[in-house]
Amino acid sequence: MTLTITAQPFAALDARAAYDVWRLRQLVFVVEQECPYPDLDGRDPEPGTRHVLLTEDGELVGYARVLDDAIVWRIGRVVLAPAARGRGLADLLMTTALDVCPDREVVLDAQSPLVGWYASHGFAADGPEFLEDGIPHVPMRRPA
Repeated sequence: MTLTITAQPFAALDARAAYDVWRLRQLVFVVEQECPYPDLDGRDPEPGTRHVLLTEDGELVGYARVLDDAIVWRIGRVVLAPAARGRGLADLLMTTALDVCPDREVVLDAQSPLVGWYASHGFAADGPEFLEDGIPHVPMRRPA
């Protein structure tokens, strides 16, 4: 088993990597979680966006998107392939995503069952629970 993790701008992704990212996000968020939403929101190609890709033996198994929102960094689209879950890979993914967030607070909207996991990475709840696509979420913030 060979794990590789990278963080890169959209312009550095080749066509296959971009396809794999969009496919994984669709399989988990749209199909598995039954959230038909417009995943392609125009933010992927922004110059400040970083795409964190976790591959195992050349196959994409994890992904996170880091957006440069000028005042804060925003982490989202955190996803692991079903076969990659339960092995601690999400911690590697989040640690790498946080490594590309220097000198500013980091915010995200955590699915409510994952609040404790995000807290283990330094995040704290920053507002009331809300529904997004029928799934309870909690806004969270991590100091710079």
